[in-house]
Amino acid sequence: MTPVNPPPLDRTSPPQRTDAWRQPAACLSEGVRVRVLRAVHGDQRAAAELLPRLTERQLTGIDPLPTAPAELAPALLREYRAEIRALPDDTRLLLLLAAADQYPVSTDAFLRAVIAARLDTRCLDAAEAAGIAHAGAGGVAFRDAWTRIAAYETGTPADRRDVHRLLACVLRGEGETPSRSWHRGAGALGPSGRLSAELSGAADRAADTGRLSVARTLAERAAALCPDPAGQRRLTARAADCAWRSGDGDRARRLAATAADDALSGVLALRAGNATEAFDALLIGAGTATPTTSDRGTLPSVPSVPSVPPLTPPTPATHLLARATEAAIYTGDLRRLREAARVAGRLGVVAPGTLGGLVAAFDGRYADARDLLKAAAGRCGPGGDPTVLIHAAIAALLLGDHTRAATATVRAAASARARGTPVTVPQAMEFRAYADFWTGRPRAGEAAATDALWQAHATGQDNGACHLQAALAMFAALTGDADVCRERAATARSYALARGLGLPAALAQWALAFLDLSSGRFAAAAARLRALAAFGPGHGHRAIRHLATPHYVEAAVRTGDTRVARVAHADYDRWAGTVLSPDDLALSARCRALLAPGEEAVDHYRTALDLHSRGTRDFERARTELLFGSALRRLRRRTEARDRLHSALEAFDSFGAPHCATQARTELRALGTPAAPARTVPDSPTVTLTAQQLLVARMAADGATNREIAARLALSPRTIDHHLRGVFTRLGIRSRIELVRLLAESDEPESG
Repeated sequence: MTPVNPPPLDRTSPPQRTDAWRQPAACLSEGVRVRVLRAVHGDQRAAAELLPRLTERQLTGIDPLPTAPAELAPALLREYRAEIRALPDDTRLLLLLAAADQYPVSTDAFLRAVIAARLDTRCLDAAEAAGIAHAGAGGVAFRDAWTRIAAYETGTPADRRDVHRLLACVLRGEGETPSRSWHRGAGALGPSGRLSAELSGAADRAADTGRLSVARTLAERAAALCPDPAGQRRLTARAADCAWRSGDGDRARRLAATAADDALSGVLALRAGNATEAFDALLIGAGTATPTTSDRGTLPSVPSVPSVPPLTPPTPATHLLARATEAAIYTGDLRRLREAARVAGRLGVVAPGTLGGLVAAFDGRYADARDLLKAAAGRCGPGGDPTVLIHAAIAALLLGDHTRAATATVRAAASARARGTPVTVPQAMEFRAYADFWTGRPRAGEAAATDALWQAHATGQDNGACHLQAALAMFAALTGDADVCRERAATARSYALARGLGLPAALAQWALAFLDLSSGRFAAAAARLRALAAFGPGHGHRAIRHLATPHYVEAAVRTGDTRVARVAHADYDRWAGTVLSPDDLALSARCRALLAPGEEAVDHYRTALDLHSRGTRDFERARTELLFGSALRRLRRRTEARDRLHSALEAFDSFGAPHCATQARTELRALGTPAAPARTVPDSPTVTLTAQQLLVARMAADGATNREIAARLALSPRTIDHHLRGVFTRLGIRSRIELVRLLAESDEPESG
């Protein structure tokens, strides 16, 4: 029988609406708002009841939300229980049996249990008449999740044990061992080492087959029945592992606190807490862990920066060391990276793949970094472990191989879904967004990052959500949406600085600088990018400062201050010459052209464009053509300048980058050549609107209010209003009615 409750990340069923939820919810961060709705099964009435019960730390996302139904919506449960108690005894018994069969482990044994106990399903007519539940071909369908919970809690403890034992008796089929073990454990009177061991084994089998939510439930019940305190902690830690990997971040954090395992809590803090504190806890755990045979030597299979490692103690030192290095990378703290390397040396553990490559790159050992990253990037075949695939994607991005990076991230997300580990999906899509940004696919990247942002919030990965906010700020800068760029960047920086996350803080700063650069505010762009060099750990990041070098050189040249820019370019050129990425070499040649005088720059620009033709960063190629065309105009080479500028303009229009397109038009006007005007009334909304505008337009056409759209996209209502005005202007319409019609027409398949 199919469970009535939706899976954790299912958003197909709209939540129940109530005005009592909307006003207080507007004051919450997007992450807490998403997690609250998920915790209450999307019921906004339950959400309105829960909010006043939350502590200040829970409201700000520091502490996990409650997970027990009685803590979430006690008043709603009391009302539903009273409604069920008004039904006949036989009806309540059938509802109790159905509820026990459906959740938290769906066992599909209701009809078999009814037959075995010779129960009369006609008794369900009373429940159907009351609108509580109805009988179908597969069993009982409850009105909603809270009615199912109330039906279970209305039964007495003795009745609950009886129905669980009955369900266990009829579960004799092949592959039903975990379900049978669950009901046997749920029907137990008290602690039992035998039942605890049975449930533990069932949890292992469920985890091996990707049913992590089931494995978590079994491990949690095994811990409750275990008579040994040490065994309880071990099983609770295993339950936390399964809860985390299945996407239930709040439950994982609560279980981890119960298990009192510092290393385990450090791994969770890495995704939703202070990165510096996570590093300290993880490094201590790595230093005190007992190395196993698998800890020795180079271990390319150990996940890298975005990984979701098993949390079950005893955790091998290699895994904890990898997580500690990840935390140091997030902070941008080179001292901590070196400290992790010293611990690795003491333990005889070699930092794997991408991690070793990043440490080498930060130390300036570019040849070593290249070799380590190439080895890591080569492990992106189909069907692999999702964390290893993301590992390969990061390495490919650092090497400038964006096609391989995109392939690896798509495979990682698919593998994570197939293995039942949705917590990995937003991490994979984060790095896919970077690949889309570099290759000039802002609409696809923005849409993917927006969806990944929701998933990161839903799975309790607020640090990952911060990275995605910064990435979305970069997309907004590219598409010229200044309000969204500033809002996303402010959100990302505010969170990042509070958690010591130097990487997204620096990325958000770069987004603001790129917005200034593409809008002609060169002094402001140069100042922002120059400041990246002064930001310490937790506020900036060396990798972002390095990647932003071509934009800094451009801004510095425009302001006439090239002393620091020449030094920055020399280091960038050394990296490009080491990894031999066509895109990095092209950007280095462009920097050389910008720093060269007059006619000398022309050959460097030609070299840059030749290298761009062998790379994948189409957006940067368009910027190179824009700069080359501008240089040719100043050298009075009008014909070639016109060709370069028209090519750049066409590319910027196709990318949906109006600010850069405006720069190209300005250069063409300076040549005395009229540029083709930007289209304001498109043939199809999907062609001209940016990805963000298209998302807003579709939600508005579906009837969502500005405030509801703002809540969904983690933006302010004012920004949504700005977006809709832009949509109406671009489409040449005046009302939502026209918008509905236009979108409906664009979605119709072409005839013939």
